[in-house]
Amino acid sequence: MVSHTSDIPTRTENDLLGNIYDVAIKIYKNYTLRVFLQAIVTVWAVTTFTFFLIRLMPGNPIDVLIEQILVQESVSYQEAYDRVAASFDFDPNQSTFEQYVDWLGDLVQLDLGTSITSPGTKVVDEIARFLPWTVFAVGSGLLISFILGILLGMVMAYYRGSFADHALSLVASFMTGVPNYIWGLLIIIVFGIQLNWINIGALRGTYDVELTPGFNLAFIGSVLKHAALPIFTYVISTLGSWMLNMKSSTMSVLNEDYVNVAEARGLQDNRIVTAYVGRNASLPLFTQLAISIGFVLGSGVVIEEIFVYWGLGHYLFASITTRDYTSMQGVFLILTVTVVFANLFSDLTYGFLDPRVRVSGER
Repeated sequence: MVSHTSDIPTRTENDLLGNIYDVAIKIYKNYTLRVFLQAIVTVWAVTTFTFFLIRLMPGNPIDVLIEQILVQESVSYQEAYDRVAASFDFDPNQSTFEQYVDWLGDLVQLDLGTSITSPGTKVVDEIARFLPWTVFAVGSGLLISFILGILLGMVMAYYRGSFADHALSLVASFMTGVPNYIWGLLIIIVFGIQLNWINIGALRGTYDVELTPGFNLAFIGSVLKHAALPIFTYVISTLGSWMLNMKSSTMSVLNEDYVNVAEARGLQDNRIVTAYVGRNASLPLFTQLAISIGFVLGSGVVIEEIFVYWGLGHYLFASITTRDYTSMQGVFLILTVTVVFANLFSDLTYGFLDPRVRVSGER
């Protein structure tokens, strides 16, 4: 009698492979789930690359602090090393791969680790302390520049070929071509040093230290005063691109048949501008706005350091200076997640903003 028990594992393995294949096909066919998994993989790949890249920087946290002690105090190298090694939770002899495995294990548990240069301080707590100020400055600057860009871009498109169009186009091109950190330096040099209109030194930090944080006019005014220069820098460095993009989009919409039909029906100009032209012309810019949030958040490192504004960029710069690896990794992770998921959000929500795209996608 021939036994068929050897066929049982084979069938089980085939069933398992078949189930995995079916799940993979369902994931691939589900667009939302597919792009979400792609975003997760992208975040992992970028953060992994960043993890190994920052460790190629010369020196490590212990070497940096030892050098500072040797410069400031008259002690031997061994004494400085012993003092630093006793206070830091960092082993310079541990391999990079072992550090990566430890960090990845903590990350799976949603733990960004503790600061190397500030033992006992959670990185996530430091990020939660600095991130809101960056979000406030970047968000305010982008929102202001976005609204102004849409309005001025429509003016440029409606009066194309006029003096106003040429002048605004020239200004927009100039603003777009100058990096944001150059604008920041120009503000300090021209208005702070040459003209002495602004006391730059009094605007360090995020609010006056003698004030108690709270929902009152004094504190709110202090916050706005300290954030004014970073916000203005974000506005002037991003406004030009919104103006040019809105002008191009508006001119494209003005040539559409439904606009000509609306004009032929005798609809009021205000209704045509808002309901037909402005709404459809600004749709592509909403997706760009979501994407810009991530990139401007990352580019704020230099701006915050120029104005000594204590946001996430200032925290990242201090971490780079002291080679605080865990703090750097935590900030880079936040920036990567912001950029990747901002792209994902704009991709998934564009169909809700533009019914034409949604109908085409359903077909």
